[in-house]
Amino acid sequence: MFSWGLRGCAYMELPDYHSGSIVNLMASLQSGLGGRESAYAPLELLPSERVSGHRQVLLWVVDGLGLRHLRAHPQAACLNSHLAGGVTSVFPPTTAAAITSFLTGDAPQQHGLTGWHMYFRELGSVLAVLPGRPRYGGTGLGAAGIDVRRLLDTEPFSERIERPAYTVSPAYLADSDFSLAHLGTAQMVPYQDLDDLVRRCSALLCQPGAKYLYTYWPELDSLGHRYGIWSEPVREHLLELDRAFAALLDAIQGTDTLVVVCADHGQIDVPAGQRIDLNDHPVLGECLALPLCGELRAAYCYLRPGRERTFDDYIRETFAGIAETRPSAELIESGWFGVGTPHPRLIERIGDRVLLLNEGYLLKDRLPQERCFEVIGVHGGISEDELWVPLVLAEC
Repeated sequence: MFSWGLRGCAYMELPDYHSGSIVNLMASLQSGLGGRESAYAPLELLPSERVSGHRQVLLWVVDGLGLRHLRAHPQAACLNSHLAGGVTSVFPPTTAAAITSFLTGDAPQQHGLTGWHMYFRELGSVLAVLPGRPRYGGTGLGAAGIDVRRLLDTEPFSERIERPAYTVSPAYLADSDFSLAHLGTAQMVPYQDLDDLVRRCSALLCQPGAKYLYTYWPELDSLGHRYGIWSEPVREHLLELDRAFAALLDAIQGTDTLVVVCADHGQIDVPAGQRIDLNDHPVLGECLALPLCGELRAAYCYLRPGRERTFDDYIRETFAGIAETRPSAELIESGWFGVGTPHPRLIERIGDRVLLLNEGYLLKDRLPQERCFEVIGVHGGISEDELWVPLVLAEC
């Protein structure tokens, strides 16, 4: 595993793409479900043979559930009792990058999705990639006549395995451009709420035949953004999730199912005084050719020609102990996004510099029409709480 430290700060780990990340988890599932060999090694904590020994597999991804956060709540007794250990997310540890890894089996190095906001040179626009809308607003890509699957150019995980596949999705996301672009041969099964998620999954798993189910739960992450990941609403919701997990295991006993619960990333809370506004730093703003892309804690900066030194000097002098900038190409070369041949457009999608915020800080900008929304819980940086997620395994 790579390590790298912000100037004057403790070293932080990067994703373990060799045997201990969510990409390696997907390699274990891909091989165990009869698919071709992945470019990534299987996960050390879950050998492919253990996967193939079951008639069916359910992967349940809980958005925003960090490893330390789960361990810090022993009241979530069922999840903790089945906790096999921790794995790392990808870089950046954020939904757009990590969920795409779950849906394709690839690291960002290959699938090329690198954050909430991304510059797509081929469209000449900065997009909010999950809702599939230009950052300035307007209609989604599909409604504008763009073939989103062709644009993203990824191979869905369902097309890499030899079992019938189902995607059990929140109803409001089921027909989104992003969801449909990654559906592949899987059958979409919408659900309404947490109880309905359990009902839909258990009904499918109690049917005869081998199969693979993928389901996604977004609410814990949303509550963390709004109230903070260590808030009482998040604690209460985690206990609700634990009860739902226990109910699911009870409902599918004897079905020869391997249940895998994992997450795309964890979260940290950022105090109000450490949420940096780009508007307060006009020197930085004048260096930028585009709005900030990527994440609040890992920003991709596209620089105006001739402003590189001004930008670097300002970060070094003004943001000492808060943030550090690195040439974006160095991160590809050092294996931050994965290993192997990179996506042909990866370098275009991470700007000239990556601005990495120290733990406890974020950097935000806002376009004129964007509504003001102050988040407390955030992710996208490489602190331990953001990077490490739980691996929960149960055999029913």
